[in-house]
Amino acid sequence: MAWFILILAGLFEIVWAVGLKYSNGFSKVVPTIWTVSAMAISLILLGIALQTLPVGTAYGVWVGIGTVGTVIFGIALFDEPASVGRLLFALLIIIGIVGLKFTTPNQANKRQITPMPNATDPGPGHGFGAVVSFMRYNGSRR
Repeated sequence: MAWFILILAGLFEIVWAVGLKYSNGFSKVVPTIWTVSAMAISLILLGIALQTLPVGTAYGVWVGIGTVGTVIFGIALFDEPASVGRLLFALLIIIGIVGLKFTTPNQANKRQITPMPNATDPGPGHGFGAVVSFMRYNGSRR
């Protein structure tokens, strides 16, 4: 399931990367809304996938999907060059993505994420409370 979520996150990365072009530097409202929404969805899905996948693998695959997809859409939508070199290097990225998938152990880096028992009072070591505790600890050592 984590791999499916990661692939979906990569597809949303393609959407926001292409959306950046259509938003014209965030000057067009509707494309900007779609772009920012796709960014948020992509990052949320990546975060969910990172609960069970190793960060190096997940991030590499996420960026690779986004890169190859953006190259393909750049060629199809914006008349970017489809030279042999560009296509060859996009193919190398795809090979890297597949390589990361097949060399990542199934269970070795898997950990269970337990949901917070109460969203308003997560307790020590969870969520915002952990951030505040960390900041207090580091702040007192100055």
